[in-house]
Amino acid sequence: MTVAGNSSVARLDGPWTHRDVAANGARFHIAEAGDGPLVLLLHGFPQFWWSWRHQLTALADAGFRAVAMDLRGVGGSDRTPRGYDPANLALDVTGVIRSLGEPDAALVGHDIGGYLAWTAAVMRPKLVRRLAVCSMPHPRRWRTAMLTDMKQSAAGSYIWGFQRPWLPERQLIADDSAMVGRLIRDWSGPLLPDEETVDVYRQAMQIPSTAHCAVEPYRWMVRSMARPDGIQFNRRMKRPVRVPTLHLHGSLDSAMRTRSAAGSGEYVEAPYRWRLFDGLGHFPHEEDPVAFSTELINWLKDPEPDR
Repeated sequence: MTVAGNSSVARLDGPWTHRDVAANGARFHIAEAGDGPLVLLLHGFPQFWWSWRHQLTALADAGFRAVAMDLRGVGGSDRTPRGYDPANLALDVTGVIRSLGEPDAALVGHDIGGYLAWTAAVMRPKLVRRLAVCSMPHPRRWRTAMLTDMKQSAAGSYIWGFQRPWLPERQLIADDSAMVGRLIRDWSGPLLPDEETVDVYRQAMQIPSTAHCAVEPYRWMVRSMARPDGIQFNRRMKRPVRVPTLHLHGSLDSAMRTRSAAGSGEYVEAPYRWRLFDGLGHFPHEEDPVAFSTELINWLKDPEPDR
């Protein structure tokens, strides 16, 4: 695959179509494929919509309308000067659902995208039909793990490092974003991504202002812990999730420990299914896309997800 220029990486060709939609005061790039019930895919860090390329085609073939969006400040979406707190980012997500003309969506989120999927399911429950989260605990459990579990705090040391001004952005783009490649390899299981795939993510991080926008949500998550807005958000997330939830995790995830993610079901007052992928790391949807897509599609089609 040849990627010409940093900005063109946001619209890679494939069996999908690209367009922009307006939501929550900003413009968001999406890639979509298929027809049927909407499944909205939210990427994680340090990636963009393309991390869902395998699921876009698998979901479309299974009879769904699959849409992968670039989060605010990433890929082909707007880079705004503010608006990177999870409540506003979740409103981006639900705003895109409305802009797509759908009454609701099954939300599928990985990493920070999973954090926002949890948040959207609490804030706008009528717009979320089902919830699938990968490699991310419920926000309240994430907060507790980062503050009380020394091993999780160490695994999330990159997040603590993001609290410094300017330096993280410079590190993320230095040497053609070599740090992006290191993070993806370090967090993956034995099924490492090929160099071509890693190069795509490195080039996407090189798009101007992306590095700054990508770390801003993590800055809010930490800096707000003792502030009124962060305390209010944490209290708000006490509200239970009331839609069927699938929680996916790689047993070898070194960025988010299994112990930290497990137990998030205590915040779900609906059918909750936990699925641990043995031998996979932080990116199960890319490390073993067939197994991941099969699990996801079977669950989406299951009329009794509590079985």
